[in-house]
Amino acid sequence: MPPEIPYPLLTPVVKFSYRVSPVSQKPWRGTERMKFPARKLIPLIVFILSSYSILRLLKIGITASSSPRPLRALPSPLQHFCSSPSACSKIQSTAPGPSPTSVQSSANVGVLTEKEFQVILNLVILKAPCNLLIFGLEPRYLSFSLINGRGTTIFLEDDPNKIRAIKLGSNSTRIYKVDYKMPSKKAYKLLEQTRQNPACTPNSGMLQQSTCQLALTNLPQEVYEINWDIMVVDGPSGDSLEAPGRMATIYTASMIARAGNTTDVVVHDVQRTIEKWFSWEFLCEENLVSSKGHLWHFRLRGQSNSKRFCHLGTRLKE
Repeated sequence: MPPEIPYPLLTPVVKFSYRVSPVSQKPWRGTERMKFPARKLIPLIVFILSSYSILRLLKIGITASSSPRPLRALPSPLQHFCSSPSACSKIQSTAPGPSPTSVQSSANVGVLTEKEFQVILNLVILKAPCNLLIFGLEPRYLSFSLINGRGTTIFLEDDPNKIRAIKLGSNSTRIYKVDYKMPSKKAYKLLEQTRQNPACTPNSGMLQQSTCQLALTNLPQEVYEINWDIMVVDGPSGDSLEAPGRMATIYTASMIARAGNTTDVVVHDVQRTIEKWFSWEFLCEENLVSSKGHLWHFRLRGQSNSKRFCHLGTRLKE
């Protein structure tokens, strides 16, 4: 017999214990939300808002810079050209209507604002039908001739490109080609000479026969014969030292106004030295009715017997 075993054979049981990490005890989620500190979000928000603002400004700038719609051409023009100081000949124009490029390229440096334009427009509406003389030619001025259909409207312009680009549809509206020969750079010298020249006083006689250097004696005959109710000085351009200035047109307008009854004279671009100086000198501050932007509105009553202008008379020997 096999020997007896005093104790039963026991297989030792080994127990292994694992130390579980506290992290592993948390339930696992498939997606965790990323957390950003608020300090890091602020620059991102500022960048997005700035980019949006810049894009809006660019859009506004592009919209504002788009060219305006061209004016519709008026039918059948009748234009006049002064071929010499003694005569003006009429010719029928066959030029096409104004194109936006040709009109804009030849436009004066100073463009009438809406408020300035409204001043002249209200004046024409108030006095129409009337006699309206305009030194200078801009497409917007054609509306004055339409309002003044039963009156007389005359444009005096030295730029042939502007004349060719405009069409007129009324026999009471005429355009004359004139020549201005006084460059802007001679303005101060001309003003000093005029102050010392008795031939430049208001009572110096007929304007056509004047020996004053500022007198325009080669204008169409009807300019001197008509009693003008309104005169607008917006030409010549005077946009450079070599370009013709408005010294003569302001002086001539003042002389024509004083030879009539009561005339409203409007001068544009008075922010420029020449327009300011010569308006004060020959149209006079006491005759200033109103001002709007770069526009001055004077009202002159017939003073054909006057011996002096404004500052001019104090320097002349009577």
